[in-house]
Amino acid sequence: MIEAEGLTKIYGNQVVAIEDVTFRVERGQIVGFLGPNGAGKTTTMRILTGYMPPTRGRARIAGYDTVLQSLEARRHIGYLPETVPLYPEMSVRAYLGFMAEIRGIPNRKAAVERAMALTGLEDRADALIGKLSKGYRQRVGLAQAILHNPDVLILDEPTIGLDPRQVREVRELIQELGKTHTILLSTHILAEVQQICDRVLIIHRGRIRADMTLGEALRSRRPDRIFLRVDGADAQVPEALHGLPVVHRVERLERGVYEIQVAPEAREDPSPVLAEAIVRRGWRLLELRPVGLTLEDLFLQVTAQD
Repeated sequence: MIEAEGLTKIYGNQVVAIEDVTFRVERGQIVGFLGPNGAGKTTTMRILTGYMPPTRGRARIAGYDTVLQSLEARRHIGYLPETVPLYPEMSVRAYLGFMAEIRGIPNRKAAVERAMALTGLEDRADALIGKLSKGYRQRVGLAQAILHNPDVLILDEPTIGLDPRQVREVRELIQELGKTHTILLSTHILAEVQQICDRVLIIHRGRIRADMTLGEALRSRRPDRIFLRVDGADAQVPEALHGLPVVHRVERLERGVYEIQVAPEAREDPSPVLAEAIVRRGWRLLELRPVGLTLEDLFLQVTAQD
């Protein structure tokens, strides 16, 4: 549904915003698009939504080229920018009706009612937008994005500035929309991606540095910490393990229980080395478990490159 092939954007003074950005988002996926500030997320999304052309490369939405077939591509896109242009003096229903009219959407009344139902706005239909909470204004933004029943939703920082309850509500709404739409979600909130996305893209310095499912992402990296439970000479275990090249630090959590900080220079999973060292000394290894890698760990590893 979303295809980016070699997207490159160079601004007039030869500033390279993105370079050779390539990825696909398949029908029905919710994909998180992560990157530090200035990494190229917004530039990529503006190209995908047809707001600017790439210097090189091409983008397609539902098979339509975003430059050569811009109108057709836009019919398949619902876009929620970081700041939604709302009219505070209009009611929710009037605003959505106005947006449907200027977009030439047929059966405007039915389209507005459907969008309000999907975004939980039916009981706020006649409320002035300026009187709504930020969470409900964000719902209005999502409603305008789905007015024309697009296949693809591109959401830029959809929960920014919301309080915790509003964040939860909007996340649940995005998950519900994900059952019937393909979604590309740009955010700097790592927990958001881990909770609602199927895949993650990480862009850094204008290039895609990671593109994988969340499961693959969290299995693909060497663990930084390992949890150990050992039946052995409690006082000797830290000293014995600390002498191994793969170990940076040993922390005793309680009797027979340790957390190993893996040496930064270790390239492979150190679990076999630790297990061998313990068994060789005649101690019983009761448990050896890599401490779960978080998306934050992956993000920091990827963006520390270069």
